[in-house]
Amino acid sequence: MRPKLFPGEIEYFKKNPNTPGYADFESDSIVLNPFSTLPAEQLTFLVDNESLRLKMNKDKFVPPDFKITQEQKEFFEKTPYKDNPVAMRQTILARSYSGDNESMKYTPEQKQALKEYLSKDK
Repeated sequence: MRPKLFPGEIEYFKKNPNTPGYADFESDSIVLNPFSTLPAEQLTFLVDNESLRLKMNKDKFVPPDFKITQEQKEFFEKTPYKDNPVAMRQTILARSYSGDNESMKYTPEQKQALKEYLSKDK
């Protein structure tokens, strides 16, 4: 967790209280939005999600080319990941890992890709 916000982040987070935080790959840390109204339980999901994304970035992990469902395509259409298939797949795996079942459903192939990635650490 990065405790100090950079100058532009405070303004961004004030304007975007629905963005609870993100993974900062440059500092290898998670940045939480101090203006977020998410309950603590949902923030733990965010921390789990972003922690795995930081790990994937550090590992230079490129997920397998699993299929993206129509529902997932529609979800990512509104995000910066819509034209970044590696980041999109990493995010799908990280959201699955954190238990984020609200935003999308995961295919057996995606769950298997996550399982295989996590088992490489053992």
